[in-house]
Amino acid sequence: MSEKKPSVLEGFKAFLLRGNVIDLAVAVVIGAAFTNIVNAVVKGVINPLVGAFGTKDLDAYSSCLKAPCEVGPDGEMLGIQIMWGSVLGATLQFLITAAVVYFLMVLPMSKYLARRVEAQKAKDGVQETLEVTELEVLKEIRDALVAQRRAGSTAAGDDSGPAGTPEPGPGR
Repeated sequence: MSEKKPSVLEGFKAFLLRGNVIDLAVAVVIGAAFTNIVNAVVKGVINPLVGAFGTKDLDAYSSCLKAPCEVGPDGEMLGIQIMWGSVLGATLQFLITAAVVYFLMVLPMSKYLARRVEAQKAKDGVQETLEVTELEVLKEIRDALVAQRRAGSTAAGDDSGPAGTPEPGPGR
């Protein structure tokens, strides 16, 4: 007997229609749009603030590791230049992105999830209390019935039944 194997296209279709792939695609698109916002903040706000102390463009900050750090006649850089300004700009972009993601997404979501967990614990605690209370009431009812049965059997004598009713005998 041969089993029908799914085709490659069927497997690919199942992969694409899985929820994780769509969520990932949305995250990539939103991330790309968010990157544009962060770049605009760095170029429009951070660079001018840094520019108050020097140049407006962080990429212009550099140091010369090996002189001369000049552009030669053929357009090639002479010497070894360290472009630490561009590293600083990228670091600032990363920190801004991380701060926005943390304060606007991670922190509110963690607070929301913590509230849900607390509410679920409270709900479970109430349910457990109700179950314990019901169990206690049932035990009290059982104990009361047992006490009634014992009281009824001792009051009626030895020939009484379970609820204090006389048992039918041969002459009754």
